[in-house]
Amino acid sequence: MSTVERVRPAAEHAPTEDSASGTAPEPASVSGTAPESAPASTGSSGTAPGPVPTSPDASGTAPGAVRSWLRLFGSEAGLTFRRPRNIAMLAVLAAIPVVIGVVMRLFAEPISAEAQAEGGGGIFTQITGNGLFLTFAALSVLVQLLLPVAVAVVAGDAVAGEAGGGTLRYLLTAPAGRTRLLAAKYGNAVVFGLAAVSLIAVSALVTGLVLFPAGPITLLSGTTIPFAEGLLRIGLVVLYVAAGMAALAAVALALSTLTEVAIGAIAATVVTVIVVQVIGVIPQLSWLQPYLLTHWWNGFDGVLRDPIATAEMGRGLLVFAAYTAIFGSVAWARFTGKDITS
Repeated sequence: MSTVERVRPAAEHAPTEDSASGTAPEPASVSGTAPESAPASTGSSGTAPGPVPTSPDASGTAPGAVRSWLRLFGSEAGLTFRRPRNIAMLAVLAAIPVVIGVVMRLFAEPISAEAQAEGGGGIFTQITGNGLFLTFAALSVLVQLLLPVAVAVVAGDAVAGEAGGGTLRYLLTAPAGRTRLLAAKYGNAVVFGLAAVSLIAVSALVTGLVLFPAGPITLLSGTTIPFAEGLLRIGLVVLYVAAGMAALAAVALALSTLTEVAIGAIAATVVTVIVVQVIGVIPQLSWLQPYLLTHWWNGFDGVLRDPIATAEMGRGLLVFAAYTAIFGSVAWARFTGKDITS
C-alpha cells in the first residue's frame, strides 16, 4: 500500500485530537466556511509542495526585466513603423534626395576638373562631379527642419498621445513600470530617428550613383580618398546626425510629459527648433551658438576634411549628450511623479 493510500483513510477517520501532538484541530472559520484542506503529500517524504514558481518576468530578476522591456520596446516600434502618418513622413524624407538629384542633373552646370580636384565650390557644386556628395547635401538640407519635424512628431506623441487617447493608465498596469515605459518610448524615438537618417542616406546614395559619376572623392580640404572610404565617412555622418536627433527626441519627450495634447508637444518642439535657429544667426547673440542644439547639427561636415575634424565633431556630440541627459532627466522626473488620470 502506497503512502498516499495510507494517509487518506487515516485522515478520514482521524479523532478530534491529533494523535501525535495532542492538540485540537483548528475550529472552522467565523464566516462559516470550511477550513482549507491540507495539501496532498508529494511522496514518501511527506513534505508539502512549495510555492508555485513565478515567471522570470514577474520575479523582478535582471533577465526577466530585460525581456519585459524588449517586448515593450518591440511593441512600441511596431506601432510606430506601422502608422500611416509615420510611413508618409519617411516616404517624403526619402523622396527629397531624389528631387534634389534630378534638379541638379537637369539644371546644374558640371563642375570643372580643376575645381573638383581642389575640392572647391561647396557641397552642392561637388554633386555633379561625384554622386556621393548628394548624401551630404541632402542631409545638410533636411537636418534643418524636415528631419527634426519627423522626430518631433514621434517623440512628442510618445506620452501625450497615450494620455490624450486614454490608454496611458492601461499601459502602466503592466509590470514594466514607469521608468521602463519611458525608456521604451525614448528608445523608440531614437530608433525612428536613426531609421529616418539612414533612409535619407540610402536614397541619396542610390540617386547619386544613378545620376552622377562616382569614384574617389575629393574632400573640401582638397585631399582625395578612395570610394570605399567615402562610404565609411557617410556612415559616420549618419551616426552623427542620428545622435543630434536623439538629443531632440529627449527635448520632445520632456515636453510630451507636460501635456495631454500631443499636437501641443509636437508644435512646441518645432517652434523651439525654429526659434533656436533664428537665435543662432543673430550676430549679437553669437556667443550663444556653442550652447545651441541646432548649431551642431551640421557639424558632420568635419568628415569632408582630412584629417577628420574629430575635435569639432566631438564637441557636437558632447552637446548632444548634455541635452539628452538634461531633458531626459526632466522627462523622467515629470513622468514618474505625475498622477495619471487618463
